[in-house]
Amino acid sequence: MLYAILILFYRAAWRHLPSFAVDKSYEPATTISIIIPARNEAKNIALLLNCISRQFYPSKLIEVIVMDDHSSDETVEIVKTFLNVQCLSLATFTQGQPLNAYKKKAIEIGIAHSRGELIITTDADCSMDDYWLLSIVQYYELNHPQMIAAPVAFNNNGTWFQTFQSLDFTTMQGITAAVVSTKNGNMCNGANLAYTRTAFDAVNGFTGVDTLASGDDVFLMQKIQVVFPDKIAFLKCKEAIVKTVPMLDMHSFFQQRIRWASKATAYKDNYIKAALALVYSVNLLFLVLGIFAFFKPAMWFVFFILLGLKIIVELSLLTGVAQFFDKQKELRIFSILQFIHIPYILIAGFLGLFGSYQWKNRQVN
Repeated sequence: MLYAILILFYRAAWRHLPSFAVDKSYEPATTISIIIPARNEAKNIALLLNCISRQFYPSKLIEVIVMDDHSSDETVEIVKTFLNVQCLSLATFTQGQPLNAYKKKAIEIGIAHSRGELIITTDADCSMDDYWLLSIVQYYELNHPQMIAAPVAFNNNGTWFQTFQSLDFTTMQGITAAVVSTKNGNMCNGANLAYTRTAFDAVNGFTGVDTLASGDDVFLMQKIQVVFPDKIAFLKCKEAIVKTVPMLDMHSFFQQRIRWASKATAYKDNYIKAALALVYSVNLLFLVLGIFAFFKPAMWFVFFILLGLKIIVELSLLTGVAQFFDKQKELRIFSILQFIHIPYILIAGFLGLFGSYQWKNRQVN
């Protein structure tokens, strides 16, 4: 019941969050700095930079800084073929200093060498609509938030594995929009995040969270929320969607999800902690019921009744969110994927709290 109430609350929040319509004739005045941390992204970086070059936004107001994080492929060479794109080397500034949070340091240095009023971060493996920047800045100029969490979606080639990742991530995006818009938690994604230089400076950037490997997005939001509690917004706008690539194999998928789960112990928001604990407990319930059912077959009836209720409640949220992201077709196998989703939540959640993970060919604690 508690889980159903939580999901229905998210559903109501998503439905009541108004969509933002972009005026494509709007003339923006805000200078922006796009900060892109990149490590061995030779396969992806050109697509991103081409997307940025096609933006319907005054070029004189755009600054693009790629922070190369010790790449060993052709990332730097590719970036240097693009005019009006700065490429800074993280190694130049760290000079061999051991770090646990390379991405935070890269963003911090990029911001220190930028000039824009509004900082926008994205990842090197992303792509976006031609009105991406205009939608973010137009919303910023009309509503004056200090931080904007914007939508992110996974690309999907139609395989069950990418569909599974896409649905899982789409659900998280719906919850992100709900908690941010109702001020009931801090969630966002650094692949599509904007904040003012004023806010970043006011909270001293990543100071205090700079030793945590993950969380260049959520932990910064936590800090900004303390100083500017009513100045954080979620931008529900189709033109603002950033698309990113899913993991190619199960190992990298789990490493990514363990990395995300590892942030939980550092959350200061008790609401988010309680929500995460509830979600984990519900999934653990199905594991326990499944074990008992092997010894007492009558328990399978309880198992499938509760599973059916879980699916119905989750679809009540996911249907609307999937429609926003044009992912309705993925819902066809949502019920079947529950048998993968439940163990994945249990494993990733456990290892995120008690294990380490590899990311970008680095072992992280």
